[in-house]
Order: sequence, then C-alpha cells, then structure tokens
Amino acid sequence: MRAALFGLLLMMFQWCHAQGGSNAGGAVTFAPVTPGTTLSFPRDFGAHPEFRTEWWYVTGWVETPERKPLGFQVTFFRSRTEHDPKNPSTFAPRQLVIGHAALSDPEVGRLVHDQRSAREGFGLAWARTGNTDLKLDDWRMVRDASGTYRVTVRSNELTLELRLQPTQPVLVQGEGGYSRKGASPQHASHYYSEPQLKVSGSVGRAGSQPVAVTGTAWLDHEWSSEALQPEASGWDWIGVNLDDGGALMAFQIRNKQGGKLWAHATVRDAAGKVTRYAPDQVNFAPTARWKSPRTGAEYPVAQLVTTGPLRWQLAPLQQDQELDSRRTTGAVYWEGAVTVSRDGKRMGRGYLEMTGYVRPMKL
Repeated sequence: MRAALFGLLLMMFQWCHAQGGSNAGGAVTFAPVTPGTTLSFPRDFGAHPEFRTEWWYVTGWVETPERKPLGFQVTFFRSRTEHDPKNPSTFAPRQLVIGHAALSDPEVGRLVHDQRSAREGFGLAWARTGNTDLKLDDWRMVRDASGTYRVTVRSNELTLELRLQPTQPVLVQGEGGYSRKGASPQHASHYYSEPQLKVSGSVGRAGSQPVAVTGTAWLDHEWSSEALQPEASGWDWIGVNLDDGGALMAFQIRNKQGGKLWAHATVRDAAGKVTRYAPDQVNFAPTARWKSPRTGAEYPVAQLVTTGPLRWQLAPLQQDQELDSRRTTGAVYWEGAVTVSRDGKRMGRGYLEMTGYVRPMKL
C-alpha cells in the first residue's frame, strides 16, 4: 500500500512539475543565519521552515543486560525546496522530511541502517514548529513538556524504541547559538546541543528480537541556509559525552585538498564551565585509516583531536561504519561510535562523523 501511495504521489508531482509549478512564481528566498540572534526555548526546539536545511541528530552508546556495547544514530532532516511557495497544489513539495537510522554492532561488523524520505503533508510526514515534533511515516521523534524525547524507528532492518531524558542544560554552540563555519559571516548555522541524555528502551535488528538497553546520548539541532563555503568538501565532527559528566564538541571544515578551512570546539566541564576554541586551536590528525570495500573511500577512523592544550585520542567501536544515503540525501559518509581517551585513560564515548570523503558534500 505504501508503495502504491508513493507511486501516486510521484505521478502527481511529475504532473505538477510538467505544468510549470516547480518555480513558476519566482525565486525562493531562504532565511539567513545572522549573528546576535538569541535562541529561545522551547520555540527553537521546533522546526524553522524558512531556512533551507535543518536536522535533529541523535547519537549514543547503549548496553544490553549482558553489557554488550552498541552504538546508535537517528537523524531527521527537514529541507526547504525551491518550489514556489505560492503554488496552491496540495502535492507541491515545499518541504522534504528525510530520516536516517543506524545501529553499530561489532558482532555484525558493519552498520545496520535504513533511510526514508517524503514530502511534508497528507499526515505522512511533518517537522512542526514550537517544539520537537517529527514524523516520517511510522518514524517519530517527539519532545514532551518535561523535555524528554521519545524516538521510534521501525523498519525491516532495525527497530529503535528509545526514551531520551535530559540531565543537563542545553549547550548553546558558537556565539549564543551562531556557529560560524567559515571566514565569511554568512557561512554559519544556528546550533545547540543536548549532551548527557539518559537513554532507556529497546533496540533490535532483522532476524533478532529487540533487547532492552540503557546508555547515554547526544542530540544536535542545527539549521542554516548557506553553511558551507564553495571551496568546502566536507567536515569531521565529534560529539562526546565525557565520563565525568562533561561534554566535548569539535569540528573542522575541510577544503578539496583535505586541508582545514575552518574549525571550532566547545568543552563543558563537569562543573558547567564552558570553554570555546578558535580555528587555530583545533586540529584533527589521522592516526589510522580504513578503506571501504564498497566505495573505495579512505576514512581516518582513528584520530588525534587537539583543542587548545587538550589532546583527545579517538578509536572506533568498529572500523566499518560507513553509511550510504544516496537514496535520500545523496551522500555517503562515515558515522560511528568512538571511544575517547587521553594519556591512555578513557575519557568518554561519543560519535565521529566524516563527510566528503567519497565526493564533496553538498547541503
């Protein structure tokens, strides 16, 4: 039934496009990210449909009752298209909603993942304003009045039924939520994180029964209209829940030669003190690489990340954590669970995301 409905929607979209409705009313103007904008909650937990691109990105480590470690990732994307907003057609694809979900299980040896996408509307997909409320068929992510998120993913590949409970205040990234991604002010996003989310629920994959899990997660919410500068090829990003209750976020934007175009990092210690690091204080240095047998891309799956005087060694839960999302976002990237250590001592666990290693990333 879902396939038949999708086919009907596709035919209607093609008909509307053939009638000249895709952009007949003129150019679409996307809202700019501007410095000095103050984030306001709970409003900014919700969608920002006037911007081009937005995502809610949850990553975490959980354990089964037998103490088996697993990594998981759930991402909802909202993308505003260049379709004429004045087009009255119900089928007009003004907003797209895309979902990615993955489970990192060393017993499998690769990511178990799924993806889907739909235009907003018809009660099938939405990204609502005012608070986090996301739907993509039977995939859901909803934030309740207490701040707790309920995440549901059901597919033939994996199932996730998770409850994410905040234990700390929101961590606003950059300058009051204005996170620069390049030397020019317009290359930026609005960005905040929720580290140290307490996780409970169940996970499962095809051919096995769901198992109860507990653990810790990290949520990023970011929206922009022109985040990447033209010479950018992709980024390396980490979000780490430190074992002492602190949090570490760091990223670098790479050019097409692999060098650093821009970088930033934030460390919040266990007492709540926040330290931010400028581009020249942040460095990602590969210590081990893995070559994908599917795409031929080489990823620096182990890295030494420097933030000012602090050095963080990243090691992957498993090497093969490549995610092929060409059916939805068009990208292939490495996104996986990593442990973080310093001077040989484990400091925390988090996720490393690396884009642009197969071909330059486009948002």
